[in-house]
Amino acid sequence: MSARVLIVDDLFPNVKLLETKLSLEYFDVLAAMNGPDAIAICEQGLCDVVLLDVMMPGMDGFEVCRHLKNNPVTAHLPVVMVTALDQPSDRLRGLDAGADDFLTKPIDDTALFTRVRSLVRLKAVTDELRGRAMASRDFGMGDPLALATAETGLNASVLLVEDRPGAAGRMASAIGQHHAVTVEADPHRALLLATEGAYDAILVSLDLEGSDGLRLCSQLRSLDRTRSVPLIMLAEPHERARIVRGLDFGVHDFLTRPIDRNELQARLRTQVRRKRFSDVLRGAVHASMELAITDGLTGLHNRRYLDSHLGALFDDAALRQRPVAALILDIDRFKGINDTYGHEAGDEVLRTFAERLRTHTRNIDIVARYGGEEVVIVLPDAGLCEAQAIAERIRERVEALPFAIQRASRSVSVTVSIGVAVREPADAGPGDMLKRADLALYRAKAAGRNRVEAQAA
Repeated sequence: MSARVLIVDDLFPNVKLLETKLSLEYFDVLAAMNGPDAIAICEQGLCDVVLLDVMMPGMDGFEVCRHLKNNPVTAHLPVVMVTALDQPSDRLRGLDAGADDFLTKPIDDTALFTRVRSLVRLKAVTDELRGRAMASRDFGMGDPLALATAETGLNASVLLVEDRPGAAGRMASAIGQHHAVTVEADPHRALLLATEGAYDAILVSLDLEGSDGLRLCSQLRSLDRTRSVPLIMLAEPHERARIVRGLDFGVHDFLTRPIDRNELQARLRTQVRRKRFSDVLRGAVHASMELAITDGLTGLHNRRYLDSHLGALFDDAALRQRPVAALILDIDRFKGINDTYGHEAGDEVLRTFAERLRTHTRNIDIVARYGGEEVVIVLPDAGLCEAQAIAERIRERVEALPFAIQRASRSVSVTVSIGVAVREPADAGPGDMLKRADLALYRAKAAGRNRVEAQAA
């Protein structure tokens, strides 16, 4: 797995040692001898992982890490602090600054390569989300990176899988200060809870009585419902090989016993922040996709969605020799509503009109705003008689109840004219069917409006 690793250290021999080790594993290596240079490289997007020495003159590693994690442009970059300091208080200080992990000097090669590969995989997923999420700014949704970076990592729902009552109690007490924690001793029950619940993080003891905690981690990583939930292993110091194996198949982090409550809280907070960072970006992606195919005023599908989906639906109906129908609806004398009551009242009418259409159509139907006050409804598996009946029901419901306008201070009567057409064997495409529906709509308008007309026989 190739990736760009930035080594930040003020001592040249340390840089060369790490550079040699990483180059032999086919990583591309960059170097910076001080904090400001490292920050500049990161802000230019030139690296994928940062190996950051703690003890540097001027701007130390803690300050550099804090700067990177508080900047929306660089907050997603994994930072591994490399230090000779091995006290829990030192790790806690780094975690509070936002570090993703620690490597203690002298650096073990296996730990180095495993951690870097794990973080590179994580960043690759985040990068894809970031790229897609930035498109949401084009829809006026604000900056998703700034929103994601502001996440605190608190008030999470946490599942703790631990069968030692004493250890479980101590950890639950520490976690419970800032999060809601569920403790489960049985790994099978824990798997069910994880798939049914909406947990922000899961901690798993590797040495469960009569069970393999690492296998539970593997199962959680393989299931769709739990694949993106951060996993933290709880291990004995001698279980190093199992820790490396877990990190290799995607476990996010680990703690070794005896577990320091402050480090537990800090690592959990880091993982929750990372998950929520991704969740915010994923939400922005989904929202931008929805906006791209949705009419902003009515909430119906837009013309782009209709154009991109109608062809496939029409071709499938032709292939299966199944009927498909199209309705074109046009609100009668809509211009008069705008001229008399104002465009805001016209918008209210359109929104209410859309709500009534959604109420009287199926989930499989395409309901799209075609332009202005025109709406197209595509009805899969509907013949001409059925489509006419649906159109007539819609016409009646629109006419039956006045439309509230001007914030419900008054109401106005609204009617709709509808043209109906179905797919014919000779149709070259859906455009032919829509053209017949449009001609039928024209006849409905010419015949006095507030009526349904079907395509000419």
